[in-house]
Amino acid sequence: MNIFLHDLNQAYTTGQLLYDDDTNLRYLDYAVIEQQMSMTGASMFWLDVLHDCKLDQPLSLPYDRYRLSNEHRTGRGTPICFDFGQDLSHDFLIHASSNNISLEQLALATYYVFLFKLTNGEKDLCIGINTHGRYRDELNSIIGMFVNAIPLRCQLDPHLSFHQLTKHVQDNMINYIKYSYFPLQRILNQHPNISNPVFLDTSFDFVSSMKKDEENEIMIGDSRYSLLPYSIKIGGDEVMSKFDFILSFQHDLNLNEFSCTINASVDLFNAETVCIIAQRLQTMLHQQFTSFDCTPNKPVHELSIILSNERYLMQSLNNTQVSFPSSVTCIHHEFVYQVMKHPQKLAVELDEQSLTYCELLHYIQILSLTLLNEYHVFPGEIVCQCVERSLSMVIGIMAIEMSGGVYCPLSSRDPQHRLHALVEQTQSRLVLVHHLTTTKFYDDIVSLDIDSILNVNNINSDINYNCLSNVKVKGKEIAYIIFTSGSTGTPKAVQVRHKNFIDCMHSLAYINSFNKNDTVVQMTGCSFDIHVQEILGILLAGGTLIMLHPGGMIDFDYLSETLQNKQITYLHTVPSLLHSFFYFGRAE
Repeated sequence: MNIFLHDLNQAYTTGQLLYDDDTNLRYLDYAVIEQQMSMTGASMFWLDVLHDCKLDQPLSLPYDRYRLSNEHRTGRGTPICFDFGQDLSHDFLIHASSNNISLEQLALATYYVFLFKLTNGEKDLCIGINTHGRYRDELNSIIGMFVNAIPLRCQLDPHLSFHQLTKHVQDNMINYIKYSYFPLQRILNQHPNISNPVFLDTSFDFVSSMKKDEENEIMIGDSRYSLLPYSIKIGGDEVMSKFDFILSFQHDLNLNEFSCTINASVDLFNAETVCIIAQRLQTMLHQQFTSFDCTPNKPVHELSIILSNERYLMQSLNNTQVSFPSSVTCIHHEFVYQVMKHPQKLAVELDEQSLTYCELLHYIQILSLTLLNEYHVFPGEIVCQCVERSLSMVIGIMAIEMSGGVYCPLSSRDPQHRLHALVEQTQSRLVLVHHLTTTKFYDDIVSLDIDSILNVNNINSDINYNCLSNVKVKGKEIAYIIFTSGSTGTPKAVQVRHKNFIDCMHSLAYINSFNKNDTVVQMTGCSFDIHVQEILGILLAGGTLIMLHPGGMIDFDYLSETLQNKQITYLHTVPSLLHSFFYFGRAE
């Protein structure tokens, strides 16, 4: 532009243009020379530096929408500008001078880091940049199309500090500019499989000028003219845009301050999104360069583009630490604590059968003593249980915990071969059953009928409970295991510790998912871990548990009557069953 303005002013003031075609180098001469140049070195450089680079793969920017393959770019863009201000500009200049790096190279390194964060960690970044193409002094006085677009690739190591990255970018930039005369088309010809070089859609620009574009005025003779702005407005807040996404750094040489403009295609971005992106860039710039936030040795991956309002929201969402008054670390200890608080409260009910907390503890202790004294269950031993929904199911689970064992549920609906496979996999010596499941196992597997132990007529009134206090179980011990379905192979055991389960139940109670005032209906089959939450969770919270008789979950008349009569306040089941149940309710 300066060459053109110089010639225009000369022609306007003198009426002639002092130019000698015989001695001056013309643009045509340049074109011929370029065709005759040996570009072997440049060709080898670009082939090597772009090896394995996915030139046709766009960066994963936060697009609001995507352009279809048959859609053309509209050329409409939405620009967002912001000034650095004196302090940030000063820090930016100091950083460049103290590290002996050009302002453009520092800005480019900043852009790479920003793209790394904006794309959620993409490390192989390739963008486009326009070079002036005047690689020899003789070309500086010629008017012509010298601009050449080249790819700038940065294989970013997120563990490098920003200072180390800028040195890496500086070294790369020197070589890129050295071979920038190599035409873009010849670079693309080296990659014949690339049909759409989308790296050109994400670009970078750095401009140093005495004044901002909109303030530029020139004198031609005695006449004053204003230059058109760099971006041409096409109505409203939109401008013409050749790129999908371009970041322009402007250096005002008069004020020695910087500003940034992000111009993004409206084909892909909403204006609100571009505004947020600009805010993220400002946040990162302050982290990198301001004296208060600057930590030059911090790895690049530790830099953040999270906005202050987002950080506050995340902190509020993650502020979940709660101090619970109880120091109890075992499930059965927590249950006993609830028994001591309200011994006569209804604990569990099934149709016309019911047990208070005190009564439930009594039966649990009886079964626990049997496991300890007759079957010699030791802490950490896996004890399986195959029981239909019943009071015995509840007693059996808690008795296994109280004896120090690890509860492993077996579903009575499973075929015998799966039940035996699970028993073998757990190496369990004992399976608890009741009258509905006593025939599920072969004679070689030791089974204990819970009902026979709890028969009132057989209970010895003179029971020594002292040995229960000798069972030492810590919170870090395994409380129960649940097997996966085995649909993808051999069933796998998932282990849950006492402390983890108790903390989870305390958390649910804290958010009032359920509490001591709730009445919970037990809906989930024992193949799923939610059944432990339903049974043990509500007992640890001090609520009331309602059991359904076997098959009661799909008997909608019975289920509806139970929900109403027992005044159920908490129910956990799958959406498909709820849908069928609600459909049944509407039909009724």
